[in-house]
Amino acid sequence: MSEQHLLFETTVVTPLMEQYNSLKAKHPDAILLYRVGDFYETFGSDAITTSEVLGIVLTKRNNGGSTIELAGFPFHALDAYLPKLVKAGYRVAICEQLEKPSKGKKIVKRGITDVITPGVTLDNKLLDQKRNNFLAAVFVGDMNHIGVSFVDISTGEFYLAEGQQEYINKLLQNFQPSEILYSRSKKLIFDQLFSEQYYAYALEDWILTSEYTTKKLLHHFQVSNLKGFGIENQIFGQIAAGAILHYLESTENHNPKHLSQISRLINEDFVWMDRFTIRNLELVEPLHLEGKSLIQVLDETFTAMGSRLLRKWILMPLLDIKKIQQRLDAVSTINSNQDLSDLIKEKLKSFGDLERLVSKIPLRRINPRELIHIQNTLSRINPIKTALYHQTDPLLKGLADRLDLCSDLYAKIESQLLPEAPNAINKGGIFKDGWNSELDELRYVLKNSKDLLLDIQKQEVINTGITNLKIGYNSVFGYFLEVTNKYKNQGLIPDHWVRKQTMSTGERYVTDELKKLESKILGAEERILTIEEELFNQLVNDLQEYMLPLQQNAHVIASLDCLLSFSITAIKYNYNKPEIHDGFSIEIIEGRHPVIERQLPEGEFYIPNDLYLDQDTQQILMITGPNMSGKSAILRQTAVICLMTQIGSFVPVSKASIGLIDRLYTRVGASDNISSGESTFMVEMNETASILNNLSERSLILLDEIGRGTSTYDGISIAWSIAEYIHQHQNKRAKTLFATHYHELNELSTLYPRIKNFHVATQEINKKVIFLRKLIPGGSEHSFGIHVAKMAGMPEEIIRRAEMILIELEAQRSQSSSEANIKSNLTTFEIKSTTSQSEQEHWILDQLKHIDIQTMSPVECLMKLLEWKAKL
Repeated sequence: MSEQHLLFETTVVTPLMEQYNSLKAKHPDAILLYRVGDFYETFGSDAITTSEVLGIVLTKRNNGGSTIELAGFPFHALDAYLPKLVKAGYRVAICEQLEKPSKGKKIVKRGITDVITPGVTLDNKLLDQKRNNFLAAVFVGDMNHIGVSFVDISTGEFYLAEGQQEYINKLLQNFQPSEILYSRSKKLIFDQLFSEQYYAYALEDWILTSEYTTKKLLHHFQVSNLKGFGIENQIFGQIAAGAILHYLESTENHNPKHLSQISRLINEDFVWMDRFTIRNLELVEPLHLEGKSLIQVLDETFTAMGSRLLRKWILMPLLDIKKIQQRLDAVSTINSNQDLSDLIKEKLKSFGDLERLVSKIPLRRINPRELIHIQNTLSRINPIKTALYHQTDPLLKGLADRLDLCSDLYAKIESQLLPEAPNAINKGGIFKDGWNSELDELRYVLKNSKDLLLDIQKQEVINTGITNLKIGYNSVFGYFLEVTNKYKNQGLIPDHWVRKQTMSTGERYVTDELKKLESKILGAEERILTIEEELFNQLVNDLQEYMLPLQQNAHVIASLDCLLSFSITAIKYNYNKPEIHDGFSIEIIEGRHPVIERQLPEGEFYIPNDLYLDQDTQQILMITGPNMSGKSAILRQTAVICLMTQIGSFVPVSKASIGLIDRLYTRVGASDNISSGESTFMVEMNETASILNNLSERSLILLDEIGRGTSTYDGISIAWSIAEYIHQHQNKRAKTLFATHYHELNELSTLYPRIKNFHVATQEINKKVIFLRKLIPGGSEHSFGIHVAKMAGMPEEIIRRAEMILIELEAQRSQSSSEANIKSNLTTFEIKSTTSQSEQEHWILDQLKHIDIQTMSPVECLMKLLEWKAKL
């Protein structure tokens, strides 16, 4: 009886369903793909979910009076269906048959071989080549003491950190984990601290305890203490890291020896950027679908490893001037040596993703084809090592020293595996001839079976004199010698022949030699597969000792790839080498925004700008100018140029001298946070408060239109007070770019020596405004809002009327009215009945005399115009 029939035979739980239930109990929250013959089956609620996500048929089977849902798909379609389940946010446990079915055995042995979750997978179809796939664990001690750990099992990266909520939130934003683990009893506080923006999975409380997790870490690293990793005082971080090791084991990822070291993330090593800054500067993701991010412009890497590392460099700019200078010098060396650049490009073009290939070795998830990729990758290292070794640049020479040729490993793979080795180990054709004598013999037998049988036939003819002797085969007793009655009756049959069948025309015999050859021929294919699997497993065992040098090679190549990418972009886009120093001034000559200039229409050129900031003479730039004139671009390009400098890249300037910045803040734009009841203005104030409460002497702050989310007077008051606060802050003179429409803020420069007025130049010709996009000293008194409204497609009649009103308002500029009077006038307007056109015009003119446009936001002006138009 087949296993499929055993599923629903009676109301009694069948052996197969009993086995299924026991395996499902190990991972009740995962969809269990249960292998039955050539299909993966799902049952019950798993079947309902699977059918909905995959769009496959859901059936029900009668089970002795009850029914159970069933949905399945062919085993060979796993690569197509598994990614859909995981990307839909489901955990998937894969149950395989661990032995072949045999006669008389009702149930085959099965086991869960893999558990795939959003944060734990080695499947290339689930991984983005250019991005890490981090699993994180968070342990909340209290609001000010939180531990976090990150692991990418596909690359072998392992980190931990500890700190306050703001720092942990920043790390989560930078690493963007696909899955976060936390303690079940801490769900409420976890949701409160980190909202629901991540896929989270709760672990039992006993797992996230110091005693248990410390044992996990010590056992994993095979050490007696953790002092050698510099994390002995990071207790909460250790708990998070140990919880990750437990989770990996529970998801069938045993022996993750490629997690060979754990690094502490130190806040003081990298520029501080909160998630708003990363978003507003569009460092890794554009704000709009049609836009581009900085990484899309800078990423000219040739390897997936390099692309992933470049992302980390951009999100974690350096604070060590020596390391920054080393990168800048290395890029300069590559720029000036075309032969070196060409050689590295040529070798990296076909370089495999060594980082992810190596990670599969200890988990025994690597296949023969991937080992060939490792071999090919190693063959490209020697020319790179030689070329780097002959450079004078210390960083490049240091990379050469760290490259390991792994000659023994290369020889192992080269001597054993066929160049065309397959992806699967159960397909054969893995090992070369001459490596294993038994394998060679079986291959020879399989390939030359007819000739071997013919040799036996010829030899027996010689031995017996039976000239018409034949060899045949049937499914009952295999190969046989067939003799006709003519020779049988002559007594020529040897005694060692065993008669198996008598026929009317003659008899059939077998011999020991024939049976041995038959056994080899019939079992050769299966035995070949078994031997090759054993040999391959032994080869993978031998590769374990090469884990560290292979991982080091991967990191070196990734670093070299990033430096080469910086060189390519520098030449391609005319970037220059900046000067980095430990002073407090920032000087940029002819700076450009690296992303905006790449998106300009054909024929247009980016207008470069100069900018200078320091702590003593020009700490705060108050930048005015109309909408669309380029104020925001100047703010952003300044920040991006500083960041590019501190990741070691050349920058889009003719010259730049950058004093090290340690914190970068932006307050640019906002959106309502309706779900938590926060308005645009509240979001703006929250973000601004966070900036002002965390200033440092090396901070760079970008403030764009602060206060516009409230009434005009409130907005001016808040913006004025913020500028004063930054200017007067003792010992922390943060360099600040302050873009505003509030022309009243120009007065600050007369009161405070380090606040300077600048504006983005415009030129008005024949009532048409031309944006010159040039930053020049002095404040601006014009917003050109009507011109911008015209460009936006506002109806012409509104534009004409607005221009008339503006003329009148400017004539009455010295007259102002309180907000109460404006409201009173609005009330008067609303209760008036329809009158003649002359009366309406007279009334509107009267209204204009009592309105000071300088105290109204552009939106308020526009709303007033629309009210008047409706009246007319």
